[in-house]
Order: sequence, then structure tokens, then C-alpha cells
Amino acid sequence: MPNWAAILSTQFFGNSVELWTIALVAFLWTFTVLPLVRRVIAARRRKWKEAQRTQPMAIELAVLLIARTTRIFLWIVAVWFASSFLALPSRIERILHITMVFAFWFQVGVWGMAAVRYAIERRGRRPGVGPDPVVSGSINIIVFIAGLTIWMLAFLLALDNLGVQIKPLLAGLGIGGVAVALAVQSVLGDVLASMSIALDKPFGIGDSLSVDDLQGTVEHIGVKSTRLRSVSGEQIIMSNADVLKSRVRNYGRMRERRAAFRLNVTYNTTAEKLRAIPQAVREEIETQPNTRFDRCHFLAFGDWALQFEVVYYVTVSDYKTYADLQQTINLGILERFEALGVEIAFVTHALQAPKLAAKSRST
Repeated sequence: MPNWAAILSTQFFGNSVELWTIALVAFLWTFTVLPLVRRVIAARRRKWKEAQRTQPMAIELAVLLIARTTRIFLWIVAVWFASSFLALPSRIERILHITMVFAFWFQVGVWGMAAVRYAIERRGRRPGVGPDPVVSGSINIIVFIAGLTIWMLAFLLALDNLGVQIKPLLAGLGIGGVAVALAVQSVLGDVLASMSIALDKPFGIGDSLSVDDLQGTVEHIGVKSTRLRSVSGEQIIMSNADVLKSRVRNYGRMRERRAAFRLNVTYNTTAEKLRAIPQAVREEIETQPNTRFDRCHFLAFGDWALQFEVVYYVTVSDYKTYADLQQTINLGILERFEALGVEIAFVTHALQAPKLAAKSRST
């Protein structure tokens, strides 16, 4: 029979076979169990999402962070845990320590970014409606700013854990930051403007904007620029700083659209027919969906017509809906005027042929 005691006590690289065996078992156990737990939790999270089942925020966040744990981090944890059973040279231990510190803070950065995205998505989630387009348009900006902060803090904390004095480094970064800010003032202004857009939320993806003399639908809100798709099809790219300096009209936030137009009828229309016009116009508008009648008045005696002013509201902001309703109302008014015997007035111009003076001929 083999002498197991002698075999286990055999030394390799300063450690017995027994210690190497324990370290190998610890590595295999760690690198098997932890990924298995992560895989099971990630599968459970996918089932929740497919079934659209909501969980308490603490549970959702914990499950998300476990699912976002990287395999590289688990592998490094397994190696570090196995090495704790061995007596290794100080140089190797130092390398393992540095690797573990950077891997840990890298994983903390990954968890931080996942938590930020989860918070943004939860904030933009509207029950029964879907994602909020205003928050969706600001996600890239918020994630960019949060990413810079999280990864900078993770790097500095990793250096601090390794014994590096970060106070002089912070002072140097402050001086360098001032120099960089002076060199890239325009870019920094756009970044700060993007933060203002993300926090103030003046518009979102899909909103129809009028910026000075430009008009289009918002397609993308970036860190430096905002992109619109104009009504004629081309893409309009404007820096965020320029957008905030301009007067912006957001038609996407309209609750309703006001429509006003004039009706001109001929002077030979009788008073009885004039009194019937407001009621006929009101009935025509109120028969249409998504409309709210406001008024119809005989306002003025024009130079060439009797003038009525009509005002109503379209209760949806979509322009195509407004145009369709206005067309239907115009046709309906024409039909009602024909039934009432009312004529639409129009301007006429009389053209007079020039008279040719007869030339006297000398005889």
C-alpha cells in the first residue's frame, strides 16, 4: 500500500502535497459554486422579466448585482482564496494582492454602473404606459457623467488600498483639470448643457421642437449635441449649449391645439341667414371627434365681405389629426352653407382695357 502520509508530506515549491490539494479543492469549489449561484439567479431574473413580474426594489437590485458579477472577478477570487492555504513567496503574494484589489474595485465599478442604470430605468418606468421618453432621452447623458465619477472613484480607492498617497494625485488632477477645462471650454460647455437637459428635462425623444428658425423631431440627446429630424427629412445637429441659449418651442408637450380661421360671406346675405351661421358652424365642429368648440362670431364689416371668426380646440397635439379635422370641418361648412343658401365671398378685380386715342391724320 502506498504511504499516504509520506506522499502528502512531500514538498513542492515550499508547500506540501496536502496543502496543494487543499488549495486545489478550494479553487475548484469556489470557481464552481459561485458561478453556479450566479447562473441560477440570472436565470430567475430573466424569468421575472419575461413574465413582467415586479419585485421589491431591494430584491431586484440584489439580484441584478449578482447577475452582473463577472467571471474574471470570480476566477480571481477563487485563485486568491486558494492561495490563502499556501505559503508563497512575498513577491507572488504582492502580485496576487494587487490583482485582487484592482479586480475588486473593477467589480465595484461594474456594480455601480448597473445600479445607476437600474435607478434610471426604474425612475423612467411609468406603470401601464411604458418608458418615459423624457427620461429615456437623458439616459446616455446621466450614464456618461455617472460613469466618469464611479470609475474615477474606483481607481483612486484602489490606489489608496495599495498604499499610494492619493492626496498629491488629487491636487495634480485638480490643477490638470483646470488646464484641461480652459483648453476645452466649448466641449465642457456642451457637457454641462447636457447635464442641464438631463436634470431639467425640457424635451425628450420624439418631441417636436422649434428652435429659432429650425423645426424637427428629437431623435437623439447626446453628451455634446442634440439631433433633430426636420420635416423635410434631413438631420439637424445642434450643440447642447446652443439649444439652451435659443428659444425652444416644444410642440410635443401641447395638451391641445388652438385653431382659428375666418369665414367671409357676401354682403347680400340676409340677417336671418347671418344669425344661423354661428349655430351651423358650432354643430359641424361639435360633431367631429377630439374637438372642443370655443366661439363663432360675426365680427366685422370688411371692405368686400362680412367677416366671421371661428375658434375651436383640438384635444390632441398631433398635427396630422388637426389637419384632417380642419379639412373635414371645411367641407362640412361648405355643405351647410349650400343648404342655407349662403355664399362665400371672394375678392374680385375689375380689369379695364386701355382706350386707344385716335390719331388725327393730316389730309
